[in-house]
Amino acid sequence: MKSLNPLDLYNIHGLLSEEERLAQDSVARFVDEKVLPIIGKAFEDARFPKELIPEIAALGLLGSSIHGYDCAGLNGVAYGLICQELERGDSGLRSFVSVQSSLVMYPIFTFGSEEQKQCWLPTMARGEKIGCFGLTEPHGGSDPANMKTHAKKQGGDWVLNGAKMWITNGSIADVALVWAQTDDGIRGFLVEKGSKGFDAPEVHHKMSLRASVTSALYFDNVHVPEANVLPKVKGLKGPLSCLTQARYGIAWGAIGAAQACLKEVLEYTKTRELFGRSLNHNQLVQLRMAEMARKITSAQLLALQLGRLKDKGEMQPAQVSLAKWNNVRMALDIARDARDLLGGAGITTEFCPIRHALNLESVITYEGTESVHQLVIGKEITGVNAF
Repeated sequence: MKSLNPLDLYNIHGLLSEEERLAQDSVARFVDEKVLPIIGKAFEDARFPKELIPEIAALGLLGSSIHGYDCAGLNGVAYGLICQELERGDSGLRSFVSVQSSLVMYPIFTFGSEEQKQCWLPTMARGEKIGCFGLTEPHGGSDPANMKTHAKKQGGDWVLNGAKMWITNGSIADVALVWAQTDDGIRGFLVEKGSKGFDAPEVHHKMSLRASVTSALYFDNVHVPEANVLPKVKGLKGPLSCLTQARYGIAWGAIGAAQACLKEVLEYTKTRELFGRSLNHNQLVQLRMAEMARKITSAQLLALQLGRLKDKGEMQPAQVSLAKWNNVRMALDIARDARDLLGGAGITTEFCPIRHALNLESVITYEGTESVHQLVIGKEITGVNAF
């Protein structure tokens, strides 16, 4: 009988189309050959490996679900698998691609003018221009309707004032898609790098997502031309629809982080001896690794069904919340347990679990905290809004 893949016990790979398998396999090779050899050092040095951007773009990973505009036009499952493999490398790398694709290119494609699409999408797909997404504010992120950043019409321009916080890609971005209150509701503004009164300082002293750029955004009477306002959306529908796309990718990405941790533990416990035998001969160790495999398998099946729903146009935001909540919690629990199984070796970046555990402390918070997603499901199943 053929032995099972310990990282894919239900043969999810066999349920994929040829295009989906090709997408996963090409990103897996890139992660193995280009990411894993450098990512531990990049994390230690708090350095985003910008040198990887050209190859990420050449593989078609930026805006991969968009049709046209030099984008790959892949389906939702393929995009999920891309996120899974990238986060197997590091959450920071998946965050970079997720922000560029789901939080900047997606809203330009969905809500932008044809001129905005032609201006930004091809160059962003090629990695020549980088974007960031400004929604979260310093006073709190879970209540975006209470945003303080505002824009006032002044002649042919808009004048933007306020601040955003915890912005991935902020200080390397060529354009910030900023959501602000106006007299006509929340609108999206494309604020270009170098605009007078716009500053994007990097956030330092992070113990999580260290191989990722995190910034604040400050707007002091920044003039934004009317041509840089997204014309096809008003209100919270715009930013929330972007978050649904990003959360979808996170639900897949977390699986990759968990798989990386289990793989490390499987290899380590083969060779580490304690009381005269390898650790993997110990019942308690096997039980803990079996529990990891169970959780990963459940998350894989959940993500695949979510992707199939997405590709049929049937995916609902509450379903994405359930997947983000379940899969990130799963990955964080596995990363912590894997770190423990590695003993003292587990606290070094020579092994991946401590890096993934620290990263996942951010992932479980951003794009909706665990509590927010629990309340989304609570509202869905009871019909009562308890926010």
